[in-house]
Amino acid sequence: MPVPSSLIIPFSQHTGKPAKPLVKIGDKIKIGDKIGEADGFISANVHSPITGTVKVIEPCPHPIGKKVLSVIIERNEEEQFSILNRDYSSLSAKELVEIVREAGIVGLGGAAFPTSVKLSPPPDKHIDTVILNGSECEPYLTCDHRLMLEQSEEILKGGEIIVKILGGNAHIGIEDNKQDAIKIMEDIAPRYGFKVCVLRVKYPEGAEKQLIDAITKREVPSGGLPFDVGTYVQNVGTAIAIYEACKFGKPLIERVLTVTGDVKEPKNIRVKIGTPFKDIIDFCGGYQSPVTNHQSLIMGGPMMGIAQYTDNVPVVKATSGILILSNGDGLLPKEEPCIRCGMCVDVCPMNLVPSRIAVFIENEKFEEAKALGVMDCMECGSCAYVCPAKRNLIHLFKYAKTVKTE
Repeated sequence: MPVPSSLIIPFSQHTGKPAKPLVKIGDKIKIGDKIGEADGFISANVHSPITGTVKVIEPCPHPIGKKVLSVIIERNEEEQFSILNRDYSSLSAKELVEIVREAGIVGLGGAAFPTSVKLSPPPDKHIDTVILNGSECEPYLTCDHRLMLEQSEEILKGGEIIVKILGGNAHIGIEDNKQDAIKIMEDIAPRYGFKVCVLRVKYPEGAEKQLIDAITKREVPSGGLPFDVGTYVQNVGTAIAIYEACKFGKPLIERVLTVTGDVKEPKNIRVKIGTPFKDIIDFCGGYQSPVTNHQSLIMGGPMMGIAQYTDNVPVVKATSGILILSNGDGLLPKEEPCIRCGMCVDVCPMNLVPSRIAVFIENEKFEEAKALGVMDCMECGSCAYVCPAKRNLIHLFKYAKTVKTE
């Protein structure tokens, strides 16, 4: 996509503390310059995707639903970015992790957890299995599928770097509705030491813990992380970012995302971080239907995406898609009392009892809700989707997670 005249770059685009601003109004910056520095261990650097001038530093609308400190950069005509051609094969694991950290790479599957932290498990946690996640089970989204078709070599080279850092056997998981991607990967993956694992088309198979179970038959314990069972999972888009950082010195300043739904020209496009949603939708021909109160704009997919109140929010590192739903498809239905049917229990991938947890939360019994495992909820939306009473279960679970208990 053509670069817009200005970008809005939030200093908070990742799990953890926001980055500390390194620029001030009036500064001239070039593509790839670090404009925000990681503030602590779980944080990530932020870089400029364009050459331009810093015009504003203030809280701006963010896709998470609130204003966060951001910098607005006005683009100059001349773009300047020097690309390295580094031989990273002789670099140590520590040096490779430092390159990833400096590049501001985070998980591009949606969680946006700083990748350098994820590549640094505790010394007592031995990783024997590395999994690249190409399942992309969220409805509507196809950007990872396109990456596997068009940048398959880069994905596997990034995976190779991960294996060099952590060790272990290497796999790439792909759902069997992506036969073209499976064929490409089966042809070239063995050259990089990867085994292709063809998975059932099943939501939420692309979730980290479910993918680990599908490929290794290991269960991540409650409150645990993949390294507790010797595994490491990384999205295919993140693998490309790792390769580009190690080979070319390229920070995370752009990403591929899906634009779909009620838009005139649905497509997968590569955009600069900080590009306003409105500019992207206009590039895709604009809204298919007139904008009304019955239209929903979502960052991500329909199951785990975040509804937006404006299209003036910017693309952030975690923006895997922009989805427009019309005709009331994205509106919340009228909520009815729970009928104790148990359908939410049947579909919960974490083996929780959503209906019972929700009752505790509604009655502000948060300790009881946490004892029943609300913190293990992955917010996949399966329970709310099948609920005949249309209960807003995920809203309750997200709320409970924010409440501090003794």
